[in-house]
Amino acid sequence: MEFVHVPVLFNETIEGLNIEPSGTYVDGTFGGGGHADGVISRLNGNGRFVGIDQDADAIENGRTRLSAYTNKNAQLVRDNFRNIKAVMSALQIERVNGILIDIGVSSHQLDEGERGFSYMQDAKLDMRMDQRRELTAGMIVNTYSEQELLRVIRDFGEERWAARIASFIVSEREKAPLETTGQLVEVIRKAIPAKARKDGPHPAKRTFQALRIEVNDELGILEDSIRDMVDLLIPGGRLCVITFHSLEDRIVKQTFKNLENPCTCPVESPICICGKKPLVNIVTRKPIEPSDRELEMNPRSRSAKLRIVEKLETPLMKSPAFR
Repeated sequence: MEFVHVPVLFNETIEGLNIEPSGTYVDGTFGGGGHADGVISRLNGNGRFVGIDQDADAIENGRTRLSAYTNKNAQLVRDNFRNIKAVMSALQIERVNGILIDIGVSSHQLDEGERGFSYMQDAKLDMRMDQRRELTAGMIVNTYSEQELLRVIRDFGEERWAARIASFIVSEREKAPLETTGQLVEVIRKAIPAKARKDGPHPAKRTFQALRIEVNDELGILEDSIRDMVDLLIPGGRLCVITFHSLEDRIVKQTFKNLENPCTCPVESPICICGKKPLVNIVTRKPIEPSDRELEMNPRSRSAKLRIVEKLETPLMKSPAFR
């Protein structure tokens, strides 16, 4: 099936990369190639593009898509962006001009019912972005303890009814394993009181988000991956990160702040003695969000936020006289 994914904040991301036509750019979440099209079309014959994605469907369809750029140096690698340094090393690329990552589930993964990401379509509980991974949503639902389920649903789904949902899951699986998304949705419906289900998003939305994050270790890899990406940038190079929920955005925001101000000296210390130098300048003090027009055309972009940093030309050393 064609891997279709509507790129969110497309113009803002391409503009944010500040593309140099002869530069090297990486899309760490290639997906349907929407953002990639915007990058590659702005490169000249000396430019280079690398797309990374862990989803086999994205890679298969991406190769066909990139074949249209016969005069451009564009290639795809099936991997997770957490391994970006190893990927670049294998390609003999030491530094890049820009990197973008669009975190989270793609439209294709949601629309392909058999992938088990969607609470709107009945399918086997899977949710693996990389189907080479062993852990599935079904394994979590049927083998995690009640306390482990509570942790996942509460921490990764920010679900107020996490304790009841975990308890109901454990009770239901004692009768028979929960094997499909439809079965899980029904358990969640029973767990959440009727009054609480009247307003707001689909009752299963937060639990499905939590399971997807746990299956794919989406938050665990984020901070270290961002630091690796900044290391790979040339001075003046940019990193653009698009997030879709507060957990991701919080990590990105804090990591960017720590890269801009890495000083670890005690607050009461009148001078900086740790010697840690700022590595980036934060381009977006507030995240860029979709316009009303984009929201109208693509409702799935509603929660998207774009944050951008630029690698400093020369790491700044704070004055020894002031913190």
